[in-house]
This record gives sequence, structure tokens and C-alpha cells, in this order.
Amino acid sequence: MEIFDHMIQEVLRDRLERLEKHFESDVVFYFGPIDPGLTKGFRDFIEKLAPDKTKRNRLTIFLNTPGGSAETVEKMVDIIRFHYNNVYFVVPDYAMSTGTIFCMPGNKIFMDYSSSLGPIDPQVFNGKEYVPALGCLDKVESLLEKARNNTLTQAEFLILQSLDLAMLSRYEQARNLTVTLLKNWLVEYKFNDWTKHRTDPQKLGHDVTRNEKEERAEEIAKKPGDNKRWHSHGRMINAATFANSAAS
Repeated sequence: MEIFDHMIQEVLRDRLERLEKHFESDVVFYFGPIDPGLTKGFRDFIEKLAPDKTKRNRLTIFLNTPGGSAETVEKMVDIIRFHYNNVYFVVPDYAMSTGTIFCMPGNKIFMDYSSSLGPIDPQVFNGKEYVPALGCLDKVESLLEKARNNTLTQAEFLILQSLDLAMLSRYEQARNLTVTLLKNWLVEYKFNDWTKHRTDPQKLGHDVTRNEKEERAEEIAKKPGDNKRWHSHGRMINAATFANSAAS
């Protein structure tokens, strides 16, 4: 068995060296959910790369995740961006929910025809399990709309009456956090080289202002979390569909 372990290690090392050469970057692989307990291990791993004399100024992350904690992603991005000025993300299979958020501070995202990103619906722990914040807020808004129209049933009234206002506040905070993160990262990294208008006939060739970047980023940031557009939190969205939704 030891000889097979050695052969596997050699093959992996060879593939890693090829990828590093191809992307002209350091390369890491992340597979699994993004949980709060991973922060320290992730920081320690990146810090081991940082002092290496062969360290490059670009990091390429191969990402495969069903999602997880938005707060953890924010900390992971802080760690990565402290050590690297340029970051690429490669999604071989899927980066769902918070995994999609994780990709947004990348300078480039590489996907093929079968790769998927997912709708963004931050998961909030309610004391028993993780629940989708936007799904809960959408349902509450639906009940409130019925109340405004005097069509709320007695059963629905009891459901609305039993809601935990503190948890609703947490759902709203989670929603606002994801929009804020996406907006800030799009302006800082994705729009970093967007200096001249290239498509608007009235502004063609004019300088792009900070306010224009922020306005465009906020428009885009709200779309991945639009449940009315995607219908299912588990929907796997290909690159073309995701790009078209951002452009529309």
C-alpha cells in the first residue's frame, strides 16, 4: 500500500505543478461546506504559503462547495486578500449559495459548460438547524401582503403571530450582509479595471466614476438572491445563465 500512496502523491504533485505553471499562481483546492470552525485552519494554511520564497502574487482556488456561513467567507476573503493581490476561482463542478459569494471577490472565475453557481440565500442557525433567511422573509412578506388585503386566514394569522421577531431581524441582517459583501467586492475587485465606459452610447469612452461602479454593483448584488427569479435555492445555474442575469 505504501508504494501506491507514494505514486498517488507523485501524480498529485505533478498535476499541481502543471496547474501552478498554467495559471502562473499558487494553487489550492477547497472541497466541502464552509463552516465557522474552518477559519483558523484556513488561515494557518494560507500563512504557510505566504513566507515561501517561491510564492507568487496570484492565488488560484479550485472550489467545490454546497455553501455555508457568509461570515466565514468574509473572513476567508480577508485572509486571502491580505496575502494576494490577484485571485482566481475555478469551479469544476459547483459552488452553491455562500460558495457563489466566495467567488465574487475573484478577479476571474473559470467555469465550463457543466459548472454551476447557485442562488444566494444565507443560512441562519435558529438554534436547531440552518434555515434559508430569504425564504423565510419571502414567506413573511407574503403573509403581510395577505393581511393588508384582508385575505389572511385564521391559521395564517396564528403562524404570523408566533414568529420570533429576533430571528426575523437576524434573517434581515443576513440578507443585508450578503448584498453588502457582494457590492463591496464587485467594486473593489471585479470592477477594478473598469475605467472607461464601453457599451453606453451616451458615455462611450468617458471615465467610470466610483458612484457608477457602486450603483452597478448594487444592481448585480441583489440578483443572485432574488428567489422570484430562481425559484429554488438548490438550482444549479450555469455560467451563461448567471452572466445574463447579471447583465439584465
